[in-house]
Amino acid sequence: MTEMTGTGTTGKLLRPLGARPWAERWLTRALGVVVASAAYVLCVPWDLRNRVESAGSTQETTPVTGVGVVALGVVLLLLAAYFGYRDSRGWPLLLVAVPPAALMYVSLRTHPGPPDGFANAWPLTWAFFTLVIAAGVLVAAGVGRAFRVEEESLEGLVSAVSSQQGLR
Repeated sequence: MTEMTGTGTTGKLLRPLGARPWAERWLTRALGVVVASAAYVLCVPWDLRNRVESAGSTQETTPVTGVGVVALGVVLLLLAAYFGYRDSRGWPLLLVAVPPAALMYVSLRTHPGPPDGFANAWPLTWAFFTLVIAAGVLVAAGVGRAFRVEEESLEGLVSAVSSQQGLR
């Protein structure tokens, strides 16, 4: 019952942030931003330009891997579910989706595209992946919020049931 009473470590990690002290609430949110940013930096390399494997080769290589993208997605979804469970509705989007979107914007903005006519296509790429990340975060936060138990709503329900039984 440690999780429900909030007396143990697990209870502190899973209690709603609105009920926590101001410093703990903002420290937890800042830590979420750091984890989301670090996950992007570690999973998606900064240099997104394709390069030839060797001189004269027609094969190009990019430092972005499928494993890195999947790992980033898993970390962001878990983080979004955690903040969806613990915090208000809008915070997961700000804490989890905005840092990778901002880092992706900076990365795409600072690295010029190939001179093949698609050099100015990066805004569409950024917008598409930002929407994908935001949609995933909102869905995961909604799932996390579905597991949240509102203590106030249960008390209201109990008092409503007891008043209904008193009327009969």
